[in-house]
Amino acid sequence: MARYVRFDAFGGPEVFRLVEGDIPRPGHGEVRVRVIVAGLNPVDYKLAASPEALASYGRELPSGNGNDFAGVVDGVGTGVTGFATGDRVYGGHRFFAQADFLTAPADILHHLPPGLTLEQAGALDIAGRAALASVAAVGVGPRDTVLVSAAAGGVGVLAAQLAKRAGAVVLGTAGDRNQEFLRGLGVIPVLYGDGLRGRVEAAAPAGITAVVDTHGRETLQLAVDLGVAPERVNTIADRPFAAEHGFSGVGGQAATLDQLAELGEWIGRGEIVLPIDSVWPMERVVDAYRHLIDGRIRGKVVLVTE
Repeated sequence: MARYVRFDAFGGPEVFRLVEGDIPRPGHGEVRVRVIVAGLNPVDYKLAASPEALASYGRELPSGNGNDFAGVVDGVGTGVTGFATGDRVYGGHRFFAQADFLTAPADILHHLPPGLTLEQAGALDIAGRAALASVAAVGVGPRDTVLVSAAAGGVGVLAAQLAKRAGAVVLGTAGDRNQEFLRGLGVIPVLYGDGLRGRVEAAAPAGITAVVDTHGRETLQLAVDLGVAPERVNTIADRPFAAEHGFSGVGGQAATLDQLAELGEWIGRGEIVLPIDSVWPMERVVDAYRHLIDGRIRGKVVLVTE
């Protein structure tokens, strides 16, 4: 038997629970993974809170949970090449990740590169693809001064470093506890909250040329107030507001699996930092999501099965 995180009602994190079921068998072209780490993302609890959101993915209750995972290949189906039992792998498989075992098409999996930890790999798929796509959407280059909101969060911390890697000057909004952390990454930290505009203008007197938003309306309204060109603003947090103002709302679907694999290699070599905020046993999935929702995290929150 194996354990799986499920929800059979809509609501807050309290709807997530562990159930037992059979260990799946890999079909043709599939690999079975013994999951060791499964990452948490805001989209998970949003899907569990909204019948409409869940239906948009073609799912209904009861449903599995989670997308990001890392683990060890435990079985290989017919027709699979490039993977063998014992290989360490990672990827994303919506509604199946938070479990002791999952089966997935082999072509969505990545081999774990040197230096990339299982915790980092198990938290990478959604945040990594969203960060890659967001930075690409606004065309960041060496002449830019970019504002990244929630720059210590899972997507923001990667986006800020990707923008810096592209040669831009990067400002990142964050709370008190993450100011020095961002400074250590070469990002100019800006405290969010009342008076944000004045602090941004003081930190970037020549102006902001692009905005990568992972937080929501406060940052987008600031982009309007600062006169940032609409085509240089992207959000993954408030697409209705973006549509009203001509901003883009490009998400992780725009990033390729090859790009994600390259990002994993950069993290493994220490060229980009992906901090793990906290690690929770799968039995405490409800507490882990409450911690994520509470905010004030640095990087990613993950579950472990062992």
